[in-house]
Amino acid sequence: MMLAILALLGLSGCGYNALQSQDEQIKASWSEVVNQYQRRADLIPNLVNTVKGYATHEQDVLTQVTQARAAATSLQVTPEVLNDPAAFAKFQAAQGALSGALSRLLAVSENYPQLKADANFRDLQAQLEGTENRITVARNRYIQSVQEYNVTVRSFPSNLTATAFGYKTKANFSVENEKEISKPPMVDFKSAPAKPQAGAQEQTK
Repeated sequence: MMLAILALLGLSGCGYNALQSQDEQIKASWSEVVNQYQRRADLIPNLVNTVKGYATHEQDVLTQVTQARAAATSLQVTPEVLNDPAAFAKFQAAQGALSGALSRLLAVSENYPQLKADANFRDLQAQLEGTENRITVARNRYIQSVQEYNVTVRSFPSNLTATAFGYKTKANFSVENEKEISKPPMVDFKSAPAKPQAGAQEQTK
């Protein structure tokens, strides 16, 4: 029976080649997403150490960033994650938490003019901003690849081929997660260093 179905699909365009091509595109897009997230993670230790040199009273924020980075980098991010909705959701949550922690860390820098003027800190900010932009581009490509693939898996007659060869829909970034992660940390290079205000350190809790 299965052979008969496949023979029929072969005559009408079974979608097998499309599934193969789209599956490979998803893997390539996913690899780029992971690479850019890893690039961001690699910048964090130097960023934390630089901030620590000026903002010694911000231990809570520094700890949050360090812990969020550890949680994000400890996850397995192989292509198999794409077939496991729970694992994919966990990956999303970890990256979202790290994005939030980084935003808080950069917000803290506004209270330390000397830190904002530090050349190393400004260079790290520039690298982080560029990486966040690349993350957005890579994630959008992944989203588009998954959408095209999932349509093929669900559409007739390619859905019969997908079932026969074990192709299933893949996880994608949720709308809520997309809104959260797509907000890169604010990086302002134009404003002049502000004058220190009394009690600024106590207000940044």
